[in-house]
Amino acid sequence: MNVMAEENANAAPAVPASKQGNNTRPGPDSQSVTKRLQTELMQLMMSPAPGVSAFPTSDDNMLSWTATIEGPEDTPYTGLTMKLGFEFPSNYPYAPPTVLFKTPIYHPNVDFSGRICLDILKDKWTAAYNTQTVLLSLQSLLGEPNNSSPLNGEAAELWDNNPVEFQRKVTARHKDIEDE
Repeated sequence: MNVMAEENANAAPAVPASKQGNNTRPGPDSQSVTKRLQTELMQLMMSPAPGVSAFPTSDDNMLSWTATIEGPEDTPYTGLTMKLGFEFPSNYPYAPPTVLFKTPIYHPNVDFSGRICLDILKDKWTAAYNTQTVLLSLQSLLGEPNNSSPLNGEAAELWDNNPVEFQRKVTARHKDIEDE
């Protein structure tokens, strides 16, 4: 018997392509995602962080939340409240939520559609993060933008060079919105 035939004879039987899984980590089932989000909601309610809150938009959909962030003191956003939308993927917490500002906001790392440039919502996401972590990071970003990676170049330029005009644009753009 030749070596090739002998190796094939001892090999595991072939698995049909339709039964082969990819080598990615299996995602959680919907029940475990719901349980994780319920735990996060309880944490937000029992140990709230100052200036941030979040809750599901309805009783029957734990994957869609509304959140609020109060502008931090000593920033252009002091006294302002921003509303955000969170959409959690079916493989949460192994993938980040999609987070958008619903309140119009003028900021170097937020575009005019409300999309956010924040590394923990992209390539730096880990399952150790949660809703409160994201909210606190966004609150911090309000006072400390990453001007080396702006979504709004004009805002980054004004932040660095003309704080009075930046403040004027923040105030002009901000509008309180009603709950949907």
